[in-house]
Amino acid sequence: MKRIISAQIIILLIIAICGGCKRFGIHKDNFITVDVTASYPQKKLVLQDFMDVEYIPLETNNEFVCGNYVLAVGRNHVIMTNHDNDGNIYIFDRSGKALRKINRKGQGGEEYNILSRVVLDENNNELFVNDMYAKKILVYDLEGNFKRKLSTSEDFLFFDMYDFDQEHLICHDSFNDNNSLAFHTGQSFMLISKLDGSISKEIQIPYEEKKSIVMRIPKDEKTGMYSVFMPSSVFPIVPYFDDYVLDEISADTIYSYSSNNTMKPLIVRTPPICSMAPERFLLLSLLTDRYYFMEIIEKKRLFPFSNIVYDRQEKALFSYKVYNSDYTDEEEAFLKSVPLNREIPSCQYLEAYKLVEDYEGGRLKGRLKEIASKLGEEDNPVIMLIKHKK
Repeated sequence: MKRIISAQIIILLIIAICGGCKRFGIHKDNFITVDVTASYPQKKLVLQDFMDVEYIPLETNNEFVCGNYVLAVGRNHVIMTNHDNDGNIYIFDRSGKALRKINRKGQGGEEYNILSRVVLDENNNELFVNDMYAKKILVYDLEGNFKRKLSTSEDFLFFDMYDFDQEHLICHDSFNDNNSLAFHTGQSFMLISKLDGSISKEIQIPYEEKKSIVMRIPKDEKTGMYSVFMPSSVFPIVPYFDDYVLDEISADTIYSYSSNNTMKPLIVRTPPICSMAPERFLLLSLLTDRYYFMEIIEKKRLFPFSNIVYDRQEKALFSYKVYNSDYTDEEEAFLKSVPLNREIPSCQYLEAYKLVEDYEGGRLKGRLKEIASKLGEEDNPVIMLIKHKK
């Protein structure tokens, strides 16, 4: 009888603990648990209180009228392109001075057709240009000269990739078994050789059942054609100081993977993804030494979402709004850009015409006000780098 009573007490304690998770993330052995069904109190943050901000006004001239897509940022270079797949790669120095424009678009063996991702390796003066659907990664020097081609396996479809170490890239396999336009449903993360593209190590993330965040809506019942939709903020690989965080949406655990090839749990979601219909996915946005910024997206039309942050100091979860203090009023900072690297986990592009308007309206302060005072409405955007504090 005493054993039965003891068991009931334990069960009640577990229920009480789980109920407490509605606000507080369970923090144990350096990983946290996040309830994706809960509602959290709101927290207001100022970006500059926990991150450094650097503004780079990009030089504008007849050859350098570029779009607003940041491909890569290094110690000395900023790599930009346009969204219209014209093949142009614009190289600026870190101050924004235009250096050169590269275009190797074509069908030849030394050319790319689509710029899926670009990795900058300044130590070796190289650009790795990922032509995803052609299953090849082309390597150029920073003058645009072809150096070599990395041929990737037909079994893999690499989309996200980063500079892992001197010899390897870390990549995510986005291959979709349904042969549609849906991405991010594979579960493989791997290290590939910078020399020839061969797989050096495959990193397996365990999961029970393969899930997809993609919505397929019938377009034409007669032809069986579908329209494919997915949120833009799915980042399977997120730089995190000296590590990379691997977010497999089919799994209940998000892991950090270190440069010495060790993996440890960082975030555990609850309830399990396989128990939900429709699913709610936990996606990473930006990680700092104090805050884990995340997004919960429900697999429904228009992808309803909620933004949450885990405060490691308070050991609690909140919904959040983050404001840029270089504005005189409450201007929200965007934290869901494609992560750039270990130093710069996020960036924004600020359109010149909007900055001119804000300057004339007295909304700007400090360095941003100074930059905007010299802009014309047709100038290239100003790049706002969101960096870890040193």
